[in-house]
Amino acid sequence: MDGQDANERRRKLTKTLKPSWVFAIALGSSVGWGAFILPGDWIGESGPLAAMIGLLIGAVIMMVIASSYGVMIKKFPVSGGGFTYAFIAAGKKWAFICGWFLSLGYISIVALNASAFSLLLKFLAPGFMKQFYLYSVAGWDVYLPEVLISSAILIIFAWINTTGTSVSGRIQFYFSVLLIAGVVLLGVFTFNVAESPLENMKPLFSGNQSMIVSILVILAIAPWAYVGFDNVPQAAEEFDFSPRKATVLIVLSLFTSFLIYAIMIGLTAWTFPKMSEVSGNLWLTGDVVGSALGLGGLIIMAIAIIMGIFTGLNGFYMSASRLLFSMARARALPDMFRTITKKNQIPVWGIWFVALITLPMPWFGRQALSWIVDMSSTGVSVAYFFTCFAAYKVLAWKAETAGREIAPLKKFLALVGMIASAAFLLLLLVPFSPAALSAPSYILLVIWGAVGGGFYGVIRKRYNSLEQEETEYYVLGKTIESEVENNDVPEDFDSKNVSFTN
Repeated sequence: MDGQDANERRRKLTKTLKPSWVFAIALGSSVGWGAFILPGDWIGESGPLAAMIGLLIGAVIMMVIASSYGVMIKKFPVSGGGFTYAFIAAGKKWAFICGWFLSLGYISIVALNASAFSLLLKFLAPGFMKQFYLYSVAGWDVYLPEVLISSAILIIFAWINTTGTSVSGRIQFYFSVLLIAGVVLLGVFTFNVAESPLENMKPLFSGNQSMIVSILVILAIAPWAYVGFDNVPQAAEEFDFSPRKATVLIVLSLFTSFLIYAIMIGLTAWTFPKMSEVSGNLWLTGDVVGSALGLGGLIIMAIAIIMGIFTGLNGFYMSASRLLFSMARARALPDMFRTITKKNQIPVWGIWFVALITLPMPWFGRQALSWIVDMSSTGVSVAYFFTCFAAYKVLAWKAETAGREIAPLKKFLALVGMIASAAFLLLLLVPFSPAALSAPSYILLVIWGAVGGGFYGVIRKRYNSLEQEETEYYVLGKTIESEVENNDVPEDFDSKNVSFTN
């Protein structure tokens, strides 16, 4: 491979993201609409303390998996995330499979966040939003205002992302600050107005099942609750700081996400007596805040919810477009997806493609969209597994393993992460598990897999036309052997062009 020619053809993204912005990307992508509407359901299913413990254990498991993400970001600070790490761990075919399902996951979450904004308005201004009834899909009534508003939000955030990473990153940080501030204010105010907050939280565990089962029911949703921290490796190529800081930023974002979940569960339970016995009310948390703090509390809560929605939209637009960009560099997608703007070095076609794909989704209703999101969550679990697998491969137990970083603790955590990721995947796929996919989600999973198989058949010749060394160069910026021989990340990542032998 001609090094100079390859340099000209390999597109790179500009390093503009600050550490605080990356923290905001992980946090804002992890905490969304569910943190504000689901505490009532979690309390009804498991009890407030069981819900907190389950989410805490889930956060710790995600931190274990995040350790492997930190290892891979440090060694390979490029876009691609799970796609890139699956390539390192298992080769091209598994990389394509991981990228195929992961891309749908990211794209569908963009659409889900846009519909969540319309859903919020549906509750705040039902008279306006429930006009011009169109039809029903799976029991969900679709109205014209929600479709138009969701579409407008999708276009606005697509445009924001095309203005440059420095703009979208800064906005993400400001939105995240407002989100955290809103949750803290709600927690402090409700705790202060409650006469006996700790007594009000009883029963701490659901009386319908054992304490262990109560915790496991909530633990099963941890991959969904914290999905979004894996957006960080998608932005790794754009860090303007050392990739070594990535692990700390991800872990800090996960801990902050847990605190937000815990506060929202807490205030739902501790504000009034016996409130923890109420279940099935979508707006139980809203009812609690409105009754305790009045209109002012509802305004604070509405702002926090909107910030959670907007940070999710912004974060997943960024990660989806970077994933498509990385796959295109590997020739797994058409060349248009690796096109970047001259001014801001943004993968603009990936951003507008996400917008184009998501714009029809609001027309299908939120219930049908939730089937797609649930189905595509398998892609996230697969990405977790391959990230941990890749970290396990590039780390060494002992000094005898030449050329690899000797890190037995990180290697052990990678092994634990592999087991946890496989367990999360089984929870989704095995019937009768607490997090098993619904029948429509299973059907959509099979359909999407079949479409992916057909698409792979079309692009296989082009995808496999590159030699192993060339693919490594386009995906990683250098070959794996050069990375093994040089554990420190080079300043000029594209300067490496070392022959590969295996």
